[in-house]
Amino acid sequence: MADKFYAKSPGNNGYIKNLEVLSFCDWDGLSGAFQMQLYKTKEGKYYIYGSGFGGFHGSSVVIAEVTDPKHPRFVKRLVCLDPEEYPTTSSPKIQIAEDKLIVAMTAGSGPGALVDQSELQNMKCQAGIQIWSLANDPENPEYLGYWDCGVPHSIGVHRFMYNGGPYVYLSCESMRFEGMIMRIVDISDPKNPHEVGNWWAPHQFVDGYPGREVDHHAGHVPSFMDKGWMHGPPFRRDDGIMFCGYGGDGLYVLDTKDVTRPKLLGQLKFMPAFSSHLAGARTHTALPLPGRDLCVVTNEGERFQFFPPGSIKEAQAMNNLHMIDVSDPTNPTMIAQFPYPEVPEDFPYPNFNVMNLGCQGPFGPHNVHEPMSNKPWLEQDGNVVYNCYFAAGLRVFDVSDPYYIKEKAYFIPPNPVKKPEESFFPGLPGPRNAMTEDCCVDDRGYIYVTCFDDGFYILKKLYD
Repeated sequence: MADKFYAKSPGNNGYIKNLEVLSFCDWDGLSGAFQMQLYKTKEGKYYIYGSGFGGFHGSSVVIAEVTDPKHPRFVKRLVCLDPEEYPTTSSPKIQIAEDKLIVAMTAGSGPGALVDQSELQNMKCQAGIQIWSLANDPENPEYLGYWDCGVPHSIGVHRFMYNGGPYVYLSCESMRFEGMIMRIVDISDPKNPHEVGNWWAPHQFVDGYPGREVDHHAGHVPSFMDKGWMHGPPFRRDDGIMFCGYGGDGLYVLDTKDVTRPKLLGQLKFMPAFSSHLAGARTHTALPLPGRDLCVVTNEGERFQFFPPGSIKEAQAMNNLHMIDVSDPTNPTMIAQFPYPEVPEDFPYPNFNVMNLGCQGPFGPHNVHEPMSNKPWLEQDGNVVYNCYFAAGLRVFDVSDPYYIKEKAYFIPPNPVKKPEESFFPGLPGPRNAMTEDCCVDDRGYIYVTCFDDGFYILKKLYD
């Protein structure tokens, strides 16, 4: 069979079912993207923005026009900070609504720090959010302001939600707490943003324990990952009910009708038996489905590139997507599990747990498509869940019956073929399988998928 136009090398076509690849864009060939956000102008142009990830070290956002999904056009790389002046600061996540681009700023803590942190006190950094405007020119955003989380040289802001209006809901470091908490920032005056509310799990409050100290610069090792801390994003429905993926503490449901005083309503833990020892956030995302009293909760897997083949000796618990009934927010209840991703018939490995490692890796899901009420350019279908499943690729699930969830389609991209010196991540010891990171779906039904150490694909649905 002839190689497809997006093949990375002879025979390296990936695997696809019920989807068609319309195009591939490698951004500028120098940058990757971690999280993507779509934006539609009043004139009907579509743009995709990607948070800086690998390649160009520093705080940046890549921009491409995708009005014609068969011919994406790279626009530019927006440099948020001079990487020489701010050598530890990068931008892992972004959000877009109401003509505003919000950029998370992180300053080098956690795994894979960009630079040697032994001289942190001598380095300038940002840890918070930058606010930009797309109103006048989406190809050349205008800088508006910055909010500082108050904890320099830390992970700062990671996942967050912005659905328009005055408030941004953050998973964020805070000086008196261990691990990220939920913080609410008012950006109605972008030049003077300020915090209006917050919430934390009681055990995070460092000052509540005699003699307790916390190192905000420490890496997020497995023992820390087991703890309860806000991964997020904190998803707030229009009725004020918020759903928080909270690491080892599982799902927290909050009442945030009064943003100055969020209150706990309910909790559902997933450890044990879910979440493997070497995986990412124990509870990663808690996504409320549009128009339904249902919430999809994920336990993050991990990229196999982080592990040398054969290096993992202990069994790894299951990481998965769960369907949660939240009709009573005080009693969130698991009602179903998502099925294991279908393994293609001609796949060279028996399953995704051991693929190319020769041992059981911490296989599991990553980001999901995130519909929000004030982002009309996004698909808002509460009956479909799109998930980037790392090495298992994009997966599309029919959840119209929340008890009987069915997989509808998948796309496992071809493996990247960069030479070690060309890779965005040259020091990783594990196999270089294709790894899907993030996905989003526009109101036309086109699916966008970004990949680790690679660019992004635009897909068309071939199913009803």
